[in-house]
Amino acid sequence: MSSKENLMEAFAGESQANRKYLAFAKKADQEGFKQVAKLFRAAAAAETVHAHNHLEIAGGIDETKENLQAAIAGETEEFTDMYPNFIAEAKAEKNDTAFWTFDVANKVEQIHATLYKQALEKLGDNSEVDYYVCALCGNTVEDGAPEKCPICGASNSEFMKID
Repeated sequence: MSSKENLMEAFAGESQANRKYLAFAKKADQEGFKQVAKLFRAAAAAETVHAHNHLEIAGGIDETKENLQAAIAGETEEFTDMYPNFIAEAKAEKNDTAFWTFDVANKVEQIHATLYKQALEKLGDNSEVDYYVCALCGNTVEDGAPEKCPICGASNSEFMKID
């Protein structure tokens, strides 16, 4: 493999470690292990530094216009190809929990693609918009949380404002 391929593989591994350690931190917090949770969050932050370094050196970060185009392409691939295949397999296996998580992610990836397209169309217009994310399914909305999440039915208290 080339150094660029190795950088991208390392980027993927570091990115996964970051997410995994944040999930571990959440669980440790729930179980009352505050110091362990703090350690997991610290390691997760370090993994983010590594991932960003690898991606930048691999040439994976462009100008914002190109980054938006890449994000649109990635989200579109997820909701048109990846998740539909995962959903079909979960259905065939009668794995209802896998089906649920793939289904809600699929719906939200469509929303993300739309939001990125809108941002690309408005690039240069620095009007401020607030975004809110449902903590249960990831639904992403603009300008305020709905009373009830249209994707998973969660109450608006489950939405986090993103700064």
